[in-house]
Amino acid sequence: MTTPPIRVLSTLGVLGVVRDLLPAAEAAGFRPEIRFDPTARLVAAIEAGERADIAILTAEGIAAQAAAGVLDGAGRVDLCRSSVGVAVRAGAPHPDIATPEAFRAALLAAPSLAYSRAGASGIFFAGLIERLGIAAEVNAKATVIPQGFTAELAARGEVALAIQQVSELMAIPGVEIVGPVPEAINTRAVFTAALFAGADARAAALLRWLAAALTADLLRAGGLEPA
Repeated sequence: MTTPPIRVLSTLGVLGVVRDLLPAAEAAGFRPEIRFDPTARLVAAIEAGERADIAILTAEGIAAQAAAGVLDGAGRVDLCRSSVGVAVRAGAPHPDIATPEAFRAALLAAPSLAYSRAGASGIFFAGLIERLGIAAEVNAKATVIPQGFTAELAARGEVALAIQQVSELMAIPGVEIVGPVPEAINTRAVFTAALFAGADARAAALLRWLAAALTADLLRAGGLEPA
């Protein structure tokens, strides 16, 4: 009888590094079956009754579901941290975003940009442009995608700037990373993994394997930071 796959619900923020590890995971004897989506969509699915073996969400998402008894909070593991950044189409000029003032000016000068509605980065960015006092101007020329990768729009030349987690921007070919949002106004999401309540030993073994496989060098190469 075929061993059933180990089902994983994972935030898009770690798609690049986790996807790169899948061949090694399979070679180690695991059969992961992963659904990648923004944390907000995964949390909504979990709250609507969806279950799996492992969840990789923001730390806040894991904590809330552990408090609800859906996830086993005792064994949760912080995998990495991620910051929000900016990308342009490959070969396009890089705007100056080195300071909060330069970043604000770059947003105002850009003819178009994209951010996501459901992801942690998009929720952060929507609040940031409010705090910077430029929400009306930015949203008038913004494409706000319901989910997925803003860098795909930049790669196709549909927008000048893509805003998202640096790791998500790096997951898409055809763009160049301008840099992170300036430190003084940026945020860092912590991506955390936990087992669903009642998950079996295979799932626990995969979680341990994944936490060990996500080395500092691998994380940095994927636009992430060690937790």
